[in-house]
Amino acid sequence: MARIKTPSHPSHQFGQKRPPAHGGHSQASPLFHGSKVQPLPAPTGQAPFRLNLAEIIPDAVKAMEKAGGMALHMVGDTGGVQNPTPQQLVANGLEQDAGVAGAFGVPGFFYHLGDVIYFDGQASEYFAQFYQPYEHYPNPILGIPGNHDGDIYDDGKLVNPEPSLAPFVRNFCAATPGVHTPEAREATRTAMIQPNVYFTLNTPFATFVGLYTNVPEGGVVHPDQQDWFEGELAAADKHLPLIVAMHHPIQSLDTFHSGSKTMAKVLATAVAASKRQPSMVFAGHVHNYQRFSVSDAHGMTPFIVAGHGGYHNLHKMARANGQDLVTPYQAPNDPNVILDSYMDDRFGFLRLEISGDFIDLACMSVPRPQEPWSKAPRLYDRLRYNWKTRKSVMFPS
Repeated sequence: MARIKTPSHPSHQFGQKRPPAHGGHSQASPLFHGSKVQPLPAPTGQAPFRLNLAEIIPDAVKAMEKAGGMALHMVGDTGGVQNPTPQQLVANGLEQDAGVAGAFGVPGFFYHLGDVIYFDGQASEYFAQFYQPYEHYPNPILGIPGNHDGDIYDDGKLVNPEPSLAPFVRNFCAATPGVHTPEAREATRTAMIQPNVYFTLNTPFATFVGLYTNVPEGGVVHPDQQDWFEGELAAADKHLPLIVAMHHPIQSLDTFHSGSKTMAKVLATAVAASKRQPSMVFAGHVHNYQRFSVSDAHGMTPFIVAGHGGYHNLHKMARANGQDLVTPYQAPNDPNVILDSYMDDRFGFLRLEISGDFIDLACMSVPRPQEPWSKAPRLYDRLRYNWKTRKSVMFPS
């Protein structure tokens, strides 16, 4: 893989935070608790918190098995607070792409990477920021919560603010199927039946281990979450690709959040304990798209940031010597981390197609607000990855 020499004097220090007014959230949140670890809610299912995709869409799973592969959508940071237009454009794009059949049919579900509701997971915002935008999206929506979903909204007027993640649990972790929550109002979508705020999704073609990384910047996991995470990596079917999802990213070269050393340690500890390397690692939190190749002695693992799902402030990438980063770009101080692609000026979503040895990833962009809203999503970036050999490969011509 080509290596690009890192400039010795970048114009912006990677990981340095800009003032919140430039791209943060605290100025619009009445009481921001973002430095506090919040207690986890009780699970609604039995340990070790696994959900089989066939429990949700049995007919679609049969079709996937017949086709020999599966397709799905993925993105995070969708909440359309203050300006709902970007979220609606992404929702429109997801709806259009849900009808596009690829090699294995149409996408079967949407996996959310967290921050469903801004600013702080309020029940009162679920209709405007979740149920209404996806009113016509035909597929189930699963996922992990983000820091804003877990933070506690308190404007000083609430007598009893809801505990952390209570609305998320109601709307994503119902104990039984078919629950229509008060937050859904007249929408027909019912609550998802995830067994916990962190859980494993088993499918015929991949295992998804979704880790909730709590509220504080950089993420935090409780000891029991770490134990669970290690156990689920070890237990995952070795004949299937293993996909890890967490809200706080390990790799990021943006100018506001940057990557998390805490999450890097969480993953490294889990990999060492389980002796299982993830096939891909996905995160949100940073409001743009970034694709990294992280190499070790045995191959390469893609690390993807997909937080460009509709929250109105996109995060800009760092610059080097006053210039935009040119990919492939070697991350500062780590020759094993290469930024392969990024998009920090458009919203969009991911489409994954998984079968056999391969994971095909497509980053789709959607129209800007001033462009015709009817325009179809456009391919921005793509990757074909052989998860068994741990190498990227060329798409067939």
